[in-house]
Amino acid sequence: MNIQSIDDELLDLVDLNDRVIGNIWRSEVLTRQLTNVRVVNLFLKNSAGELWIPRRTAHKRLFPLCLDLSMGGYVASGETYAQALFREASEELNLDLNAIEFQLLGSLTPHADRVSSFMEVYEIETDLEPEYNRDDFIEAMWINPQALLDSIERGEAVKSDLEQLVKRFYGVAGLRDETLSKGNS
Repeated sequence: MNIQSIDDELLDLVDLNDRVIGNIWRSEVLTRQLTNVRVVNLFLKNSAGELWIPRRTAHKRLFPLCLDLSMGGYVASGETYAQALFREASEELNLDLNAIEFQLLGSLTPHADRVSSFMEVYEIETDLEPEYNRDDFIEAMWINPQALLDSIERGEAVKSDLEQLVKRFYGVAGLRDETLSKGNS
């Protein structure tokens, strides 16, 4: 019998077209390693082109002490990607997205893009370091995307999808523009 913890959350299960087909507890998604759930991810990028990359706390169940995206989280059952983005940005980074400009970098799927879940990836351009939640992250740095990829190549531990998303959106000159052009076609 699976007993949900107090911090467990109900998520929507989705089909290959990202349509809701049911619900499942996050703990069950993790236990069964399912990919047909939704997540949101966010990169903070400064005027020098550096990404704000935090390190997860040691008590995180998944990827403890690993480098992470600027923000990421599950889309709760009944939420839209945008609603989850606003909630997670507030919870993890103390950011009010009603007062901040952001943009969608892309929508990805596990079967087409080989990522961990159905996801929308966003970006905020800012030179301000967020007042991040100390329960989520222990430290953070501004780092050039190529320097981050070099660090990963040398063995730096990172959360799933971080390397792939940095490569996709920041790692190869012109790739981001091509990706956005395809999304606008």
